[in-house]
Amino acid sequence: MRPLFLLSLFAPVFALANEEGVNPKATDLFQIGGIPVSNSILTTWILAAVIIIAIRVLIGTPKIVPSKGQALVENMASGLRDALEPIVGKSMIGKVFPTLCGFFIFILLMNWSGLLPGVGTIKYNSDGHWLDAIRPATSDLNTTLALSIISFVAWTYFVLRYAGFKVLIFDLFGNKADKKELSTPMWIMLSFIFLGVGGIEVVSIAFRLISLSFRLYGNVFGGENLIHALGGIAPYVVPAVAGLLEVLVGLIQAFVFTLLSAVYIGLICNHEGGHDEEHAH
Repeated sequence: MRPLFLLSLFAPVFALANEEGVNPKATDLFQIGGIPVSNSILTTWILAAVIIIAIRVLIGTPKIVPSKGQALVENMASGLRDALEPIVGKSMIGKVFPTLCGFFIFILLMNWSGLLPGVGTIKYNSDGHWLDAIRPATSDLNTTLALSIISFVAWTYFVLRYAGFKVLIFDLFGNKADKKELSTPMWIMLSFIFLGVGGIEVVSIAFRLISLSFRLYGNVFGGENLIHALGGIAPYVVPAVAGLLEVLVGLIQAFVFTLLSAVYIGLICNHEGGHDEEHAH
C-alpha cells in the first residue's frame, strides 16, 4: 500500500496534464488483423504482462521453505481465501478460488493503475486530436461488462457442475415449505408464490450483468474524472486527498466485485441441497 500512497500524492501533478478528464469512450489505437485495439485493451495487456512477470520474479520455482517473495504471495492469497471460504464453503473454495483470486488481483491493479504516471495523461496526436494512449481498463464500460460476463459464465459453470440443474431449479422455483406442517391447499398456494418469486429471481440474476459492470465502472470512471477535475480547480493538495481516497475505493471495489461473485456461487453451492463432490463426477 505504501507505493500507492506515494503515487496518490503525485497523482495531481499528472492530472494537470489532462484537466478535461477521462473520455467515456475508449479510443482505438491500432488494428491487429482488422481487429481494433483500444487504449484500455493496451493497458490490460501491459498490466497483465506486469502481473505475470511479477509473480514469476517473486515466486520463481516454489519451494517448501518459501522465499520472501513466495511468502508474500502466499500470505496475500491465504488472507483472501480465508475471507471467501465461509461464503462459498469448504468444499467449493478450492474449485472457485483461482477464478475469484484472478478477479480480485486484476481488478485491484486496474483500479490503481489510474494513479500511475502517464495512465490517462500520455497522449498521441491523431488527425489533429490529442487522444489518450493508455487509460485504466476498469474506467471503460466494455472492460467491466466483459468481467461481469466472465463472472456470470463462471457462476453458471460452478452451479451446474457442482450443485446440479435440479438443485438450481429447486432453489429458484421450488416450494421450500414443509408439506407436513401445512394443509394441501396452503402448500399448493405457496407453490405458486414460490414460482412467481423464482421468476423475479431469474430477472435479478440477469441484471447482475448490469449491476456488477456499472458499479465498478461508475466508481472508477468517476474517481478518475474527480482527480482530473480537482487538478484544474485546486492543484496538488485537494487532488492528493482524492488520490488517497481512490486507493481505498479501488481496493473496496475490487473486493466487492469478488465478494459478490463468491456470494452468487455460495447461495446455491454452499448449502445442504448441493451435491457432494463425488456426485459431481
